[in-house]
Amino acid sequence: MLGFLKNPIVVTAEINMNLVALTVIGVISRLWGLSYPRAVVFDEVYYGQFVSLYMKRIFFVDDSGPPFGHMLLALGGYLGGFDGNFLWNRIGAEYSTNVPVWSLRLLPALAGALCVPLAYQILVELQFSHCAALGAALLILLENSLITQSRFMLLESILIFFILLAVLSYLKFYNLQRHSSFSGSWWFWLLLTGVACSCAVGVKYMGLFTYMLLLAIAGLHFWHMIGDQNLSNVSLMCHFLARGLALIVIPVAMYLSFFYVHLTLLYRSGPHDQIMTSAFQASLEGGLARITQGQPLEVAYGSQITLRNVLGKPMQCWLHSHTNTYPIRYENGRGSSHQQQVTCYPFKDVNNWWIVKDPGMQQLVVSNPPRPVRHGHIVQLVHGITTRYLNTHDVAAPLSPHSQEVSCYIDYNISMPAQNLWRVEIVNRESDTDVWKTILSEVRFVHVNTSAVLKASGCIGASLPEWGYRQLEVVGEKLSKGYHQSMLWNVEEHRYGKSQEQKEREVELHSPTQMDISKNLSFMAKFIELQWKILTLKNEDTEHKYSSSALDWITMDTNIAYWLHPTSGAQIHLLGNVVTWASANVAALVYACLSLWYLIRRRRKIHDIPEDAWQLWVSAGGICVGGWAVNYLPFFLMEKTLFLYHYLPALTFQILLIPIVLQHLGNHLCRSLLLKSMFSASIVAWFSSVYLVYRTFSPVTYGEPSLSVTELKDLRWKDSWNILIRKQ
Repeated sequence: MLGFLKNPIVVTAEINMNLVALTVIGVISRLWGLSYPRAVVFDEVYYGQFVSLYMKRIFFVDDSGPPFGHMLLALGGYLGGFDGNFLWNRIGAEYSTNVPVWSLRLLPALAGALCVPLAYQILVELQFSHCAALGAALLILLENSLITQSRFMLLESILIFFILLAVLSYLKFYNLQRHSSFSGSWWFWLLLTGVACSCAVGVKYMGLFTYMLLLAIAGLHFWHMIGDQNLSNVSLMCHFLARGLALIVIPVAMYLSFFYVHLTLLYRSGPHDQIMTSAFQASLEGGLARITQGQPLEVAYGSQITLRNVLGKPMQCWLHSHTNTYPIRYENGRGSSHQQQVTCYPFKDVNNWWIVKDPGMQQLVVSNPPRPVRHGHIVQLVHGITTRYLNTHDVAAPLSPHSQEVSCYIDYNISMPAQNLWRVEIVNRESDTDVWKTILSEVRFVHVNTSAVLKASGCIGASLPEWGYRQLEVVGEKLSKGYHQSMLWNVEEHRYGKSQEQKEREVELHSPTQMDISKNLSFMAKFIELQWKILTLKNEDTEHKYSSSALDWITMDTNIAYWLHPTSGAQIHLLGNVVTWASANVAALVYACLSLWYLIRRRRKIHDIPEDAWQLWVSAGGICVGGWAVNYLPFFLMEKTLFLYHYLPALTFQILLIPIVLQHLGNHLCRSLLLKSMFSASIVAWFSSVYLVYRTFSPVTYGEPSLSVTELKDLRWKDSWNILIRKQ
């Protein structure tokens, strides 16, 4: 029974020492002197603000992408004990002692270091030699721009890590497909592909490009499987479902989970939540939630309300009126009704309060029991302070002459009767009997006489002149097709009016309001709103000193000064290894020319290389050239400020192509022993130049040692490079 104890238990393992050595060297190259400089470096001033907000649990919106990358940076701060107390207001500002610089920069540095062994393994999985794989890893290791970008609190190295991990995982899965489908390792690598793709997209939307590429490759491979007569229909369906689960369902679920964690962590109100809807703001602790706590949920006749425009762009604003009237004539000579102005005001104010009145009754208080307002009901909106009725008529609006002027009606005893009846249309209703709800209901007000819709045209750029105090224009929009958000309003603050006398009512309107709305907003509702804001919120693009065009990147005609020592010549620049960048461009050109040549020759039934070599050449190009194209070409279509670091994911794929092309040339074009020897010698010389350039630019990659003015001038290999030289 205990016979198995007679022999020792032996565990054997194969360790790829190339892989171990590359990992160790990669870690050293990225983590060496990681805390230097102990000052804010370039976009650390941007990402650091979000880390601080995570530490303080304050909600924010970043239009640059999803929250996963920010959460990873915040994780570094959390592990280092960061309390979030630092003013991120200036590049070059010295970090205070409470900022764990090494910890904040650790995860990007580790991600950059692991890209080195990932590059090695990708070429091995592509069936290239270990020598070619070693060359790819060393090129990534010695690429100055990748080193610089990975040593600071930035996201590109994390993005590239997940992109390469996704590619490697898919290649391993595909290679296992041939002999061990549905095995444990097969499932592991397939699932890891989906997880890595989701993480890449979660770091930056640029990761979506590689995700789409891998989906296309997976689709092509499955298309080939359909033609395999050895696979049954059941087997094909299982393969299809497995890929759908791993490459679509799991990435979508993980993407949602990033936002779930993000919203769970950031539960406090902050400056960024003002661009969100009232319902979203009310779900956050503090801010609007303190105001809306205890408000009545259902709007009734006699309710005192403030109406916030749903669009919230270019700024949030509330329906507003004041005692001033429209000028009798505008600057262009057009006349007005000279009625009381109605605007959209971007600040909370007592003049934002309105009373919902039943047209058939005179009272301005809520009855007992309250009579709720429902979808389709006709109401009058009475301005709380001036007691004038919201009105529109066939008079051109001041800035939008094709729309109707909106005013509060003043009876001048002339032939212009009041037209102050409005139909309430709840756009997000579930049924036609829905009750108008505080915060939750998005409402259109349709004018009964003219069918015009109340619209904040100022939210799309129309601001009144001085006579209107630069407030935003409100109009009656005659063309009311669709539900543009500038036509939608929601009740933000709400109380049941109790005072019939005007003086008592004014006191009531000046007092703060006192149903918890937050529990009614689901995670999916918050996710959809936040996702939409991220996709549509656009900061004003301003020309940056170091911005560049996508055409500048290929030849590295630009650089970025990341940091300059306040007293010495020490500085850090985003500059690539010139030899590597030029070689990558040449490799891409050689690949394109050779592929075209081979295709033409194969069309003539001439096969210059064996079929397996051709398939290897095509598959490698699909990954490397395809990866370069999908991560580079879309930038020509983007209307945003671009920087050199946007090119780094595409560059990484292009670097992987260099040893692929070199091995192909050595195996198939250098046929004689002499040619092979000369080719090997030229590769050694070329690689020596790569290392020499790496060493030459190391002082501006790591920021030390400090260089003299002459040495800095010697590094300006191109006139377009902005190497910083202090005036003597």
